[in-house]
Amino acid sequence: MLILSIVTFLKDISRDPFTDAELVSLYKKTSDLKVLGQLYQRYMDLVYGVCLKYLKESEIAKDAVMHVFEELILKLKKHEVETFRSWLYQVAKNHCLMQLRTPRNLKTVELPESLMQSEENMHLDGVSNGVSLALEKEENFQRLEYCLATLSEDQRKAVQLFYIEGKCYDEIVELMGQEWGQVRSYIQNGRRNLKICMEKKDLEVKSKK
Repeated sequence: MLILSIVTFLKDISRDPFTDAELVSLYKKTSDLKVLGQLYQRYMDLVYGVCLKYLKESEIAKDAVMHVFEELILKLKKHEVETFRSWLYQVAKNHCLMQLRTPRNLKTVELPESLMQSEENMHLDGVSNGVSLALEKEENFQRLEYCLATLSEDQRKAVQLFYIEGKCYDEIVELMGQEWGQVRSYIQNGRRNLKICMEKKDLEVKSKK
């Protein structure tokens, strides 16, 4: 019932001339949910896309869209938000990852083994061989987060953009301001270092058992 009410509420909001920043500022001053709804309505499709990507099921993703809206009621007041769209993307992603950490939603994440792009084919659709990171326990998430933190800043950023945010090489080149070959190197080396670190941590865990 609450979710249905929020959906109806958001759909009834008319278009407005305010920028994202103006609506963020106005909401922080007034705590008016209608203002927050006006802002959130602009990016409901984006949030749904993020939730569907991680949660895989349409109905669960729709519910998540509403749960993210509920989170914003408090979170937006507590954070300094420079670019609402990017910040909201991160909030939605984090919400989904937390959902996946619950026992009933544990899944397996595939980390591609081969990241080399041929000179003839500059697309990434053919990359299929993967290193399976079975995230069956909370400790596996912790190991993954630990290993990501061990990468260099450029490697970590490239790996996150490619695997987590689903960016293509050209988009990463633009975002990082690096040459295409350098970006490929960051991703390839980052993937290799991440794999080595994960395997080392797995061995450490097994040796303690």
